[in-house]
Amino acid sequence: MTSLYDFSVLNQDHQETPLETYRGMVLLVVNTATGCGLTPQYQGLQELYDRYQEQGFEILDFPCNQFMRQAPGSAEEINNFCSLNYQTTFPRFAKIKVNGKEADPLYVWLKEQKSGPLGKQIEWNFAKFLIGRDGRVFERFSSKTDPKQIEEAIRNLL
Repeated sequence: MTSLYDFSVLNQDHQETPLETYRGMVLLVVNTATGCGLTPQYQGLQELYDRYQEQGFEILDFPCNQFMRQAPGSAEEINNFCSLNYQTTFPRFAKIKVNGKEADPLYVWLKEQKSGPLGKQIEWNFAKFLIGRDGRVFERFSSKTDPKQIEEAIRNLL
């Protein structure tokens, strides 16, 4: 695989969604959790989305329950939580695994493109990959990186 556009993922209804749909956009791919100390980052993510979505920016939200089971619940429960508490409007996909033998192929590829604090492992919820309009990984940001710290990189890619 040479770009993010080569992958398909499952949406929340478990329907195959080709990431080709997002060709030409600047993307932020994030593994998320609703019961994590970093969950308030949803607010900062939504602020970025509100500010730049009309310029071709999308956030792809992948709930992940691998880290201390901090993303429990169904897709509907996760959506309700995010909508009610953080008013999120960016696309959310089916819950996935990001590490280990069952890691989603998208995350296997993302980790191969940019290592993080734990090498090719995702360190925790809210690890972020910024993807350029060409579908290639531009930068990887740690879970602890506040979304506001990513804004300049997003602007530069837009």
